[in-house]
Parts: sequence; C-alpha cells; structure tokens
Amino acid sequence: MAVRKLKPVTPGQRHKIIGAFDTITESTPEKSLLEPIKKTGGRNNQGRMTMRYIGGGHKRKYRIIDFKREKDGIEAKVESIQYDPNRSARIALLVYADGEKRYILAPNGLKVDQVVESGSNVPPEIGNSLPLEKIPLGTLVHNIELRPGQGGVMARSAGTYAQLLSRDGKYAILKLPSGESRMVLITCKATVGTVGNTEHNLERSGKAGRSRWLGRRPRVRGVVMNPVDHPMGGGEGRASGGHPRSRKGLLAKGYKTRHPKKKSSKYILEKRK
Repeated sequence: MAVRKLKPVTPGQRHKIIGAFDTITESTPEKSLLEPIKKTGGRNNQGRMTMRYIGGGHKRKYRIIDFKREKDGIEAKVESIQYDPNRSARIALLVYADGEKRYILAPNGLKVDQVVESGSNVPPEIGNSLPLEKIPLGTLVHNIELRPGQGGVMARSAGTYAQLLSRDGKYAILKLPSGESRMVLITCKATVGTVGNTEHNLERSGKAGRSRWLGRRPRVRGVVMNPVDHPMGGGEGRASGGHPRSRKGLLAKGYKTRHPKKKSSKYILEKRK
C-alpha cells in the first residue's frame, strides 16, 4: 500500500496526501452484506444537540464485518479487497466452501484467491484466525477478543497489531498498539498478521472540505469562547486560557481519568503511559 502526493495545481491539493488504492480490486460492495446508516447530526431522540461538531458528510452504507470468525474448519477464498468508508482499514470479501460470503479486515499481504481459515487446528498464517493458545510466541496478531466468542475488539485500525509475548497458565500476555501489556485468556481468538493500509497515518486531507465530507464540522477552541461557555474562555485580548481542561472542567494534558478501582486493572501488567 502506498500514498500519492498530488501536484499543487489548486490550493487544496498543495498539502494533500491520499492512499493510492492500488490494493483495491473491487469497487462495488457485496449487496447482501450492506446495512443502512442513519445520521444523527449529533442530536438525540428529542432533537437536542448532545454531541458537538457532527453533521453533514457523505452518505454511507455499513459493511457487516465478521469480527467473530466462528465459521471453523471451512476454507474461505479471498474474492476481492475493497474500500470501507466506515474504517481506516481495507476489507476482504471471503467466499466459503459452502457458498456463504463474509467480510473480514484485510491483513497486510493478503492477496486475491488466497485461502484463509479459522479454528483451533489451522496453521498460524496471515489471515487465519485461531485461539491465542495455538499461536506461536512473538507472532504479530490483530482483531483480538477480550472474552471468548465476543468477537475481535482490539487492534482493528489500519496498520495496527499486537505482539504475543508469552503465556502464563490460562492467560496470554499481549503487547498492545498503545504500548500497554495486558493479560488475555488463551481461549480468545486473534487473527495472524497486521491490519493492512499501513501508510494510513501518512495521509493529509489538504483542505477543510474533506473533513466536512467525513461528517466533521469545524471545532471551536475553548480559549476563544466566553467564560460562561468554557473554563479556558474569557480574558482581555488573546489570553492563553490558564490550565488546559475540558468544557466540563476536567484537567487535560496528563491528568489520569481511568478509575483506580476498575475491575480490569488486574489484567494490565504495564500501563501505556
């Protein structure tokens, strides 16, 4: 996967860096795996704005992704690699031996016509999904479950991966993309390989309009608001705003917001900070 830097023919293209789409083989999504998405514009069921800076954006359809990979022991052939407007990663359309079609996150290096599988006894190759107890130590994995059968919830964004460091009893120890080391049950599934579209972090929108296409409205800084609207607002002239904090007064820039008595803290061996 590469990125394209455009010639500065217009002001909006001067700093624009976008994905090359060279790995994408099909532009029309599978109709049976689509669902409608209703836009809220940040409003709740009473019509009141509860989330700011949301609105507009291009119309999308949701692609139903198989995060669970519970179809064990049946081979699936990769029919195409496709673009998904709802995530940074690319998606792969699988056709199982029994004719069923499903989308999965496309790992880096997955090719069309490649065969992937899931289950306890499958080899730990790219695109295969198997329990952490069956994956060799040091392997890079993605789409990791936190509870057996829940479906993958960790390391799903473009270019991300976790590394399987060791196993201790009924737990596997993973180094997550955030830098955190965490214990996960060895019966939880993970997919071998890293998520594709690895150069997504190099992309630059180039103009404000591309944010609007994504449904993001302009974000107002707290420093330029009035004191009634934000703790950092007010003051004569261009005041710095004092201690950085959120609209509700919660400190930013290093203040820890994780609850000290959170139940899952015992599974975290090394914090991300």
